[in-house]
Amino acid sequence: MRDIIVTLAVFGSLPFILRRPWIGILMWSWLGYMNPHRLAWGFSTSMPFALIVALTTFGALLMSREKKEILWTRETKLLLLFTGWMFVTTAFSMYPWMAWTQWDKVWRIMLMTFVTMLAIREREHVHWLVVVIVASLAFYGVKGGIFVLTGGSAHNVRGPDGSFIADRNSVGLALLMTIPLIWYVRLQAKRVWERQILMAAGALTLIAIIGTHSRGALLGLGVVGLFFIMKARNRFGILVAVIPLILVLMFVMPQEWFDRMHTIETYEDDASARGRLYAWGNAIELANMSIFGGGFRAVTGYGGTDSHSNWFGVLGEQGWIGLVMFVLLHLFTWRTASRVIREVRPYKELTWARDLASMIQVSLVGYMSAGSFLGLQYFDLFYHLIVIAVILAAIVQREIKALAPETPRRPLPMDGLRPPFPVARVPPAAKPAGRPSGVVP
Repeated sequence: MRDIIVTLAVFGSLPFILRRPWIGILMWSWLGYMNPHRLAWGFSTSMPFALIVALTTFGALLMSREKKEILWTRETKLLLLFTGWMFVTTAFSMYPWMAWTQWDKVWRIMLMTFVTMLAIREREHVHWLVVVIVASLAFYGVKGGIFVLTGGSAHNVRGPDGSFIADRNSVGLALLMTIPLIWYVRLQAKRVWERQILMAAGALTLIAIIGTHSRGALLGLGVVGLFFIMKARNRFGILVAVIPLILVLMFVMPQEWFDRMHTIETYEDDASARGRLYAWGNAIELANMSIFGGGFRAVTGYGGTDSHSNWFGVLGEQGWIGLVMFVLLHLFTWRTASRVIREVRPYKELTWARDLASMIQVSLVGYMSAGSFLGLQYFDLFYHLIVIAVILAAIVQREIKALAPETPRRPLPMDGLRPPFPVARVPPAAKPAGRPSGVVP
């Protein structure tokens, strides 16, 4: 039954995608983040749904008469350069059989990231893209939160098998990045029941993050909480959402969870923490061995363990040059969001843009903080946040121009007509003293 539902949803969306290409981006995001076909057990698990949707979207864009233009900003130029650099490092990789397999996944993500800029142009498009991302990832947040509350607290909340967020650390990071976006959608909701549902979804997602038993996600949650209070509107609602989290910690989570979290303070005695330090050392060695780094999956191949860090993962796989690009992508996106917040402050009509830009920043904080201890450097959502910030900045520029009153211009006088503004009269020049006028000498 699940196979039929997913198949009907995908193929039923194709006619709409052909008419409106931006719907193809929504469908591709739904398939990429939620992975609904992986929740079934039959033929749909092996169906290339994402490829079908992507090809349909390409065809729709080619047939569309709408203006198609990539926003070439410092972020998008750097992202294209970073993609090209990853191809070069793959060509010189230490473990090519693993590197090319990973490259086959990464280049598709980057391609659809740029296609997103071609199709998503309006406020409505951006809003629904965020809604789809939230619904796709919050599905696992709500599901995981209910799992924890109904007796699963001794086990780990996990994501869909075979996806980027399959293990507990990855899904914990993904859910952490989703929390600010849930809050943005809630702020835009018009009906009370919508806001209540989104509040409950956010609270359950917070519980699911705790239920992953991921120490990196817990550290990131603390940092995100601080920035959330600084950036968000309606801080009282944030406190209300945190109450269930405190109650879960007090009455639901087992002693095993507290023992595991306590190892954050005693990392010297924890085998997992020592493994992280070992992997980070391997990443530095790989970066120092070659200007190109080791290529995709090199840290795992070299040391037998994952990098357990976005920063060290990029360093070991893409070298120092790749790490600089990766860091600059964060910095540029943050500054673009800050510029949006600053520019829309005088305009009440653009409060939605300020909300989205602020929550993009909080989501980036979650990715940077928790990602320091979790390896998810090629996760779609980070690159989606980059292009959403770029598109948002372009929309805001258009909206401000439309809202700003034009400076009235003074009309110029026309030949034969009296000028519409007063003209100063020049007094006649005084005549020189002498003979009276008309007297002949």
